[in-house]
Amino acid sequence: MEHCHNTYSYEDKKDDLLKRLSRIEGQIKGIQNMIKDDKYCVDVLIQVAAAKSALEKVGAILLRSHAMGCVKNALNTDKQDEMMDELVDTVLKFMK
Repeated sequence: MEHCHNTYSYEDKKDDLLKRLSRIEGQIKGIQNMIKDDKYCVDVLIQVAAAKSALEKVGAILLRSHAMGCVKNALNTDKQDEMMDELVDTVLKFMK
C-alpha cells in the first residue's frame, strides 16, 4: 500500500506522538524496575494497565489520523475500495 502522497497522515501529530511514546518508554522501564525490585504484583499490574492504556491512545490517534487523512483523500478515487479494505483490516488488528 502506498502512502498518502509521500507523506503520513499523522504529520501534524508527530511531536505529540513522540512525547507520548517517550513517556510510555519510561513507564515500561519503571515496570522493569518494579519487577527487579520484587514489588507487589498488584502494583505492577496497575502500571502495566496504565502503559497499555497509553499505548492504545497512541494507536487511536494514529488510526484517527489515517482515517481522516489517507482514507478521506482516497474517497471518490480508484483507490477507494482498496483503502477501505485496508482501514477495516487495520481496525480489526487494532482491536485484538
